[in-house]
Amino acid sequence: MKGSQQTTDDRLALTPVAWPTELIERYNLSGPRYTSYPTALSFADCTQEQAARIMDSTDPAAPLSLYVHIPFCRHLCYYCACNKVVTRDVGKADAYLDALEEEMQFHSAWHRERPVSQLHWGGGTPTFLTDVQTDRLCDLLERYFNLGADPEGREFSVEVDPRVTSAERLQQLHERGFNRLSLGVQDFNIDTQKAVHRVQSFALVADLMAAAREIGYRSINVDLIYGLPLQTVERFHETLTKIIALRPDRIASYRYAHLPSRFSPQRRIISSDLPAADTTLDIMRDTVMTLQRAGYQYIGMDHFALPEDELVQAYRSGTLQRNFQGYSTRADTDLLGLGMSAISQLGGSYLQNHKDLADYQQAVQTGSAVIKGYSPSRDDDIRRHVIMRLACQGELQWPELETRFDINARLYFAREWPALNELATDGLLELTESHVRVTATGRLLLRAILMVFDAHLSQTPSARYSRVM
Repeated sequence: MKGSQQTTDDRLALTPVAWPTELIERYNLSGPRYTSYPTALSFADCTQEQAARIMDSTDPAAPLSLYVHIPFCRHLCYYCACNKVVTRDVGKADAYLDALEEEMQFHSAWHRERPVSQLHWGGGTPTFLTDVQTDRLCDLLERYFNLGADPEGREFSVEVDPRVTSAERLQQLHERGFNRLSLGVQDFNIDTQKAVHRVQSFALVADLMAAAREIGYRSINVDLIYGLPLQTVERFHETLTKIIALRPDRIASYRYAHLPSRFSPQRRIISSDLPAADTTLDIMRDTVMTLQRAGYQYIGMDHFALPEDELVQAYRSGTLQRNFQGYSTRADTDLLGLGMSAISQLGGSYLQNHKDLADYQQAVQTGSAVIKGYSPSRDDDIRRHVIMRLACQGELQWPELETRFDINARLYFAREWPALNELATDGLLELTESHVRVTATGRLLLRAILMVFDAHLSQTPSARYSRVM
C-alpha cells in the first residue's frame, strides 16, 4: 500500500491543489461525470409496470428532492447539449404545464406526503415562463407535493438566463420559496459570445446578481465553460477576474465537449476556432489557481465554493451527494424528475422520461412518462457506493465497505488493484489496508480515478464523453 500521505484534517480542509502537468497529460482521458452510476447510457427500455415497482419500493415518509425540467429557450446557444425546445411562443408552455400536472398527479400517489427538502428548476430556460405560468407551476407543486415541511432548511434553486430574467421575476420566485440561483454566464468575452450565439454583458449579470442579493437569495452559483471558440488563457482570465469581483458563492467551470455528431447546434461552431488541447488545459490550470488564490475551495469535478458555503460544509460533514444536478448538500435523498427527459433516482433505481416533447405530452395522458430505466445489480450497488464516496467524501474505509456488503474488498477489486496502485504511486491516491483516499492532486483527476471502478465503461464508446479536464 502506498501513496502520498494526507491526513483527514488536510482532506477536510480541502488543501489547495498544485498542477502536475505530466500527470494531467497522462490521465486526461474521456470519461463520465458520474452524476449517476451506471450512467444514463446504460439505461434500457422500461415498462409502466416496471416503473411502478420501482416507486412501490420507496419510503413514503423519507425526504424527497424534486427536479422540474422546463425545456423552452428563446435563443439557441450553439454549445448547448441540453434537451431543449427553441421557441418564442410562450403559449407552448401552457400545454406543457398541463402535461406536468398530469405527471404530478400520477406521482403524488407515491410521494404526496414526503417532505421536499430540495427543489430545482432546470432547462432549457425556466425563466422562459411568464409570471402567470410561473405562479401556476408553483401552485401545482404545492398541490401535489409537500413543499412546506421545512421552510427554513429547504433548498429551492432555479437556473437563470440573465438575458431573459428581470429583478421582478427574481422577486416573484423568492416569494414562492426559492432561495438559490444558478446563472449561466459561460464567458464574458464578446468574440466568444458571438461565436456561440450567447451575448450578454458583464453589467447585465452584475445588476441581476446585485438584485438577487438585495432580494435575499442566500446562495448564487455561476456556470462557466472553458474550451469554447476563440478562448485564450488571457481572455478567460479576464472573465474570471470579473466573476471574482461579483463573489458568487459557487462557481462551476465545465469543459466544453464538442460532439457535433450528437448535438446538432454544435455544428454551427467553427471547429478551427476551438482552442488547441494544450491551450484548453492551460485555461483550466489558470482557472484552478486563480479561484484558489481568490479564496475559493476546489471540491473537484469542475466545482468551486467559498469556505462558508453549504457545499463545502457538506463535504466536511460527509453529507455531500452527487446526482443529475451535480453536487448536492442532501445525502441519500431520492430524486424525482418531472418533465420531458427528466431522470429520477428512487431507491437506487433510475427512471427517465421521454425526451421528445410530443411523446412526453402524449405519454402522461395514459399514465407514466417513463420510457427508460435501470435497476442496479448487487455489483452496481457496490461500485456506486465506492464511486460516490470517493466523488463526494474523497475517501472510503475498506472495513465499512466490507461490513456493508459482506465482501472482501481486496479480493472483490482484485482486477482494479494494479490500477489503484499506479494511481497511488503517481500521488493521486493514498492506498492502505484500511482506506483509499483522494489526495489534493487527485481531486483534479477525480473522474479518472472513478473510472477504475466503472464496470460499464468498456461497453460505451469514449467518444460519447468529455475529457476529464
